[in-house]
Amino acid sequence: MDAVGLTNTRARIVGARTGVLADAVVGVVRAARAVGSVSLRVLRRLSAVVSPLGWVVLALIPAALGIGYAFGWLEFVATGWASVALAVVGAIALIGRAPYRMSLQLPHRRAVVGEAARGAISVRNTSSRRTLAAVLEVPVADGVVELGLPGLRGGTTRTEDFAIPTAKRGVIKVGPVRTVRGDPLGLVRRELEWTDGLELVVHPRTVSVPSTSTGLIRDLEGSPTRDLTSSDVAFHALREYQAGDDRRHIHWKSTAKTGTYMVRQFEQTRRSHLVVALSLSTHDFASEEEFELAVSVAGSLGVRAVRDGRTVAVVVSALTPEFAKRRVYAVRPLAVHLPERLLDDLATVDAAATALPLRDIARVVADDIPGISVAFLVCGSRTTAQELRACAARFPVDVEVVAIVCDPEAIPGLRRIAGLNVLTIGYLEELRLALARSAAVA
Repeated sequence: MDAVGLTNTRARIVGARTGVLADAVVGVVRAARAVGSVSLRVLRRLSAVVSPLGWVVLALIPAALGIGYAFGWLEFVATGWASVALAVVGAIALIGRAPYRMSLQLPHRRAVVGEAARGAISVRNTSSRRTLAAVLEVPVADGVVELGLPGLRGGTTRTEDFAIPTAKRGVIKVGPVRTVRGDPLGLVRRELEWTDGLELVVHPRTVSVPSTSTGLIRDLEGSPTRDLTSSDVAFHALREYQAGDDRRHIHWKSTAKTGTYMVRQFEQTRRSHLVVALSLSTHDFASEEEFELAVSVAGSLGVRAVRDGRTVAVVVSALTPEFAKRRVYAVRPLAVHLPERLLDDLATVDAAATALPLRDIARVVADDIPGISVAFLVCGSRTTAQELRACAARFPVDVEVVAIVCDPEAIPGLRRIAGLNVLTIGYLEELRLALARSAAVA
């Protein structure tokens, strides 16, 4: 009765039956599972070291010997035993483990696109005998770097340097370092991993944008606004007292001279809040070159603002999931507490057809981020003037909107379109001059 209601493996095999026969059936199933598990582990290990050519040689052994001895064909017998000899040589080549102790180092965990980056492997022979020469393999991104390691005397250490390509922005996985052992014919190949893998973050290129290029910004650290108020820190002028004015701001000397109450008037100041919005939508870019330039522009603006200690938000398009029922209207904020963290995040962004285009980014930013004083909208050549006007219309009238169009094929310039400045640049170095012109116009 204790077996009633059981849903384990035994119940599924023999139900509630007991006795010698039921126990025998269960024992056979358990033994078969154990043998199958061991066979699967052995097969996995063999498949990891035996090459396709090695499998052919292993298949030849029973086939050639069986046919040769069955029909008396000496050629097949010779082929079978030759295959046995090759298999034995391959097995011997896999025996043992080199007495190495290795470490993988990256002098710098961050690099910039196009700049030289290197890694180093330190190998120590921990035994008292000399080791044979070996080949080190270091996976780098989608490729493999091969390094020749000569024989090492006991207790000696050798360091091998290698270059890491940084032609593209992104995160490059380096390592783990492994050695490869095998036979001369390539029947077997045994890979031993000696270190953990590391990551190298390749930042986009940036240029130093002077703080004066943000002359569009008016705050406590810069110039006051043209808006007048009755209470602030930047004195503007005197005017006659009106009902409701704070009596603490009455200017008594002027009142005594004119015989009329005069109060101080101030220019309103406010702490700037910059927003840098980068579109990731392929709708806004005609080429990959435009997109990479836009990423560099966003990084240059964001890094300058962070180093100046300004309140800044750098946002990129949110992606709509592949099987979503409707478009996702949102932006993804990037880290801005340190310049390096901002560039780390920019190193991983990619253009996508499902990303939110600039016209929708502007709407989300204007609705969700309060207190914006300057909004930089970074896009490519496929964003039309009509779309830029629609983007500017999303923001309040007191927000300075600057669109930066990245187009290597266009002539750099500055133009004013219905409430926003449009800067067109073809190279990253033109950003500094373009912003200076925009600040002068503002």
